[in-house]
Order: sequence, then structure tokens, then C-alpha cells
Amino acid sequence: MLSETKLNVLKKISGDFSRDEAIWASGYLAGIAGGSSLTATLPPLSTEVNHQNTVKKITLAYGTETGNSKKLATGLAGIIKKKGIQVKLADLSQYKPKDLGKEEFFFVIISTQGEGEPPLLAKKFYDYIHENEINLTDLKFGVLALGDSSYPQFCKTGEEVDYRFEILGGQRIIPLKRCDIDYEQEAAHWIEQVFETVNKTSDNLSKNSSAPKISAGRKKYRGTVSSLINLNDITSEKETYHIEIETDEPLVYQPGAALGIIPFNSKSVVEEIISLTGIDPKKNIETAKVTDSVEELLTKHLNISYLLKNVVSQYAKITGHSIPEVRLSLLDLLRIYPVKTAEEFEEIIQILTGQAPRLYSISSSLEAHGENEIHITVAKSEFFVDHQKHSGLCSGFLSGFTEGEIVDFYIQDAGHFRLPDADKDIIMIGPGTGIAPFRSFLWERDAIGAEGRNWLFFGDRNFVSDFIYQSELQDFLKTGSLTHLDLAFSRDTAEKIYVQHKLEQKAQEVFHWLEGGASVYVCGAKEPMSRDVQETLLNIIQREGKRSKEQAIHYLEDMELSGRYAKDVY
Repeated sequence: MLSETKLNVLKKISGDFSRDEAIWASGYLAGIAGGSSLTATLPPLSTEVNHQNTVKKITLAYGTETGNSKKLATGLAGIIKKKGIQVKLADLSQYKPKDLGKEEFFFVIISTQGEGEPPLLAKKFYDYIHENEINLTDLKFGVLALGDSSYPQFCKTGEEVDYRFEILGGQRIIPLKRCDIDYEQEAAHWIEQVFETVNKTSDNLSKNSSAPKISAGRKKYRGTVSSLINLNDITSEKETYHIEIETDEPLVYQPGAALGIIPFNSKSVVEEIISLTGIDPKKNIETAKVTDSVEELLTKHLNISYLLKNVVSQYAKITGHSIPEVRLSLLDLLRIYPVKTAEEFEEIIQILTGQAPRLYSISSSLEAHGENEIHITVAKSEFFVDHQKHSGLCSGFLSGFTEGEIVDFYIQDAGHFRLPDADKDIIMIGPGTGIAPFRSFLWERDAIGAEGRNWLFFGDRNFVSDFIYQSELQDFLKTGSLTHLDLAFSRDTAEKIYVQHKLEQKAQEVFHWLEGGASVYVCGAKEPMSRDVQETLLNIIQREGKRSKEQAIHYLEDMELSGRYAKDVY
């Protein structure tokens, strides 16, 4: 029996409960009494279905090696069914990835094995989504990643599936959730979030059901290159371009969004392909998505720079060559394993995948630069193959622009990478071109007079040659729009210093900002930068906050769930 004091407390807090809340609370208390199982941790809400909602069926898929993901998915499916939502349970070993484009709500529970590998039974699905360009613009998704934090590549598979879905156009409606070996309670919170998010989305659909349908296709813009500047000094080994594009049509975007562009293939490469195959460049050919001349297809529409393994395999079948399982450019294939006739090359054209768009963080702000101007920051990628210098396809394409050139693009929504309220503090960590969205953040906050403090950690190789946007950042410091600027130039000292080392040096103040509600943003290379930064943040939380390793992990996860820790890494 409860003491009189506890009984009075219970009466006080439950007096205003609705019927559904009372049922949920009774189930919750029963769960506490019955143990710590998944169903006890998260008892079902009322099973009454609100027929006014347009809740549709969701798919809950799992990829498992030891059976944990399957067991968890089955338990979570049971919980969500009791809440009135239809659930299709899918094993990724049997799921057809081609059906992804037909899904509306798709949630994945997947584990990570060994050194960051996907479960063996889910590898076919994993490989398919990474080797094929699937249109997932209608997909709303969420990922629950299982792992063991004693391994360095903790939850890597779930992270990569989550990131790949976003790249393919999917809409992440709940943040990625990482769970350690004791995952039951965290998973229960995750499925509750799934339920609330799906219901909220469905409510919005219901409210707008009478509105005219709008095309799901991306909004396309056409602009003119008005400025192209190499930000690096002439002594630098790098080329980083600040590109400004002007449009007649007003632009719509938020800081943190990305500009999407489909690059054209090199004219000289296309000409050599045509020469090697003997095909008529003006001949019109119909492919699965577009009909155009051979020359236009190879220049503007098809991927010819780095073919997927399955495309190389199909090439081998058509030409009769024995080709190892490798990824090569179409030109290299034709040089080493030539086609016999122009007609045979027409068959090759049919197996080529479409040119995939590339995304670049927008480095301008509507409030500061107006609705008819947009900026991006592009590092030209260069590498050597057989002692010959090559440029990355899209970075080479963009850095080769000239002023006055016309360019088509679209805008990819910021998703989880958004500014908080204007009075909130932010910590930005972005070495190299990772500074791009933070330039947008700073210009935006400066333009609107935001009261929140701004702290930037930036780094590159050399201070003299690679401190991009230096004068702007110094101006922001002078005006107070930038509260702190910490710099790490790795080649200027005998011991290489990176942004994570600067974080560590300011550990006490960084944690003070975190405790004060600051949001943390990381942009730049996924490996090793973002991983090293995250480890440093965990160390700071653990040491300065006097927390255990597990508590530090939960602290950062809670920040991520609430939108206070966001990464845009590649």
C-alpha cells in the first residue's frame, strides 16, 4: 500500500489525466511492478484508433546476425500494432530493395558486426542501396542502430544506412538512434517516437487532404555564375573555390541547406569514348529515363566516371570479356576491354546508370545576401592514376566555371542541420570546406541580430595559404557576431594540431556551454575528423561532467535527439 503522502502526490498529478493518459500510466506502473522487459518499459497507449487520422501502414525492417534485431523488431511491432498502426515486419535478407521507392514510412533496426560490417544476412540489401541510385524522395524513414561500444566502429552500419537513405532523397523524420548492448529501454523510447512522429505526419496529411497535390519532384532553379574565386593562396597545395550564383527567380532555403547539382562529364573524355566505339554522336537513343543524342547522353545524363561493380559485370557479359570485380571508368573499360561494334556499345549505353547529383553546403544566407543570390564553397579534388593527374568529377566541373555561365541546380532541405532559436548559443566545428554551412549560420545570425553566442573551431593545413574566409571571420569577431574563434593549422607546427585538439584545450568552457544549452554542429570529413571530434566531446563530457563513459554517451545521444548535436559529414 502507498503511504498517505505518496497517495496524495499520486492523486495530485493524476487528477487532470485524460482517459488515454490514465490507461497509459496504469500500464506504466504495472510494467515497473513486473520487471524491466521491453513491454514493461513502454506499456501500450490506449488501443482506440482515431479514425480521423490517415495513419497508413509502416514497414519495420530488421537486419540481424545473432537474432537480437529480429527479436527487438518483433517486440516493437507488437507494441505499435496495439496503438492502431498497421505494421509490415520485413527481414532485410528477403526484402527487395527495389520496393523502397514504393514505401511511405520505412523504419530499420540493424546491427553492426566486427569491424563495422553489416550483418551477413543484410549485406545484399546494404550493398544494393550503396551501389544503386534509387529515388527515395517519397520515403520517410528512421534508423535504430544496434552495436557494442567496446568496438571502435560502434553502430557504423546503422549510421551508413541512415546517411545513404538521406543521400538518395529520403526524409529522415526521426533522428538516428544508436543503442549499446543494453538496448531495451532506449529502443522503447525510439518506438514511442516513431508512433508520435507517424501520427503527427498523418495528422498533417489529413488536414491537407483537400489541398491540391503538388509534384514531389525537386524545385529546379537556373542561375548565372557571377563570381568564382580561389580562396587559397598561390603557395597552397589546395584549390578551394567560392562560387556565387545569381537567379532571376527568388530562392527559398534555410541556413544548413545544400545545393544539388548534376555535373557534366568532360568533353574530351566523351570525345575519346565516341572515337573508340565508332558510334554516331548525333544518333538518338532512348534510355530508361531520357531520350537524347549519344553525345548528350554521355555528357549530361549518364555516369561514365566510376562505374558500379554490377555495371562492370553487365559490361563483361555483353562484350564477352573476362573482367575482375573492380570499379573502373567507362573510358578505362573501353581501352582495356574494347567493344566489337558500335551496336554493341549501344547495349552498353542501356546499362549505364544516371548521373547522380552532388550536394554542397550552401555558404550564404537569404537574410544577408538576398533571395536572388546563393553561394557554395568547393574544394577541387585531385588525384593521380598511372602518374596522370585527374580531377574529381563535380569539383572539377564546378571549378571550371566561368563568370556568366548558366547552371541548373536544386536545393536540398537542411533536415536536421538547422539553427536553433536566435537566443541560443552554438558551437561550430568545421575544418576545410566544413566551414561552408557555418559561414551561412554566421551571416544569418549577424543579419537578424541574433542574441545567441557563436563559437567556431576551424582548421586546415597552413595559416598563410589555407585560412579561407579569413577577413570575414575577423570582421565577425570585431563586431561580436563571432564570440570565439579557435584555429588549428596542422602543418604549421612540428606536431600536427587538429580541431579536436583545440576542443580539448577548451574543455572546461566547452562543457560550460553545453550545460548552458548550446547546440553543437560538425561539418566536414566523416573519417577521421567527425569520429575524432565525437570522441573528444565524449571525453569532455565524461571528465568535466564527472560522468561515466555510458552516461557521457547518453548525454550526447540526448543532445542529438533534441536537435542540439548535428553532423553534416561526408
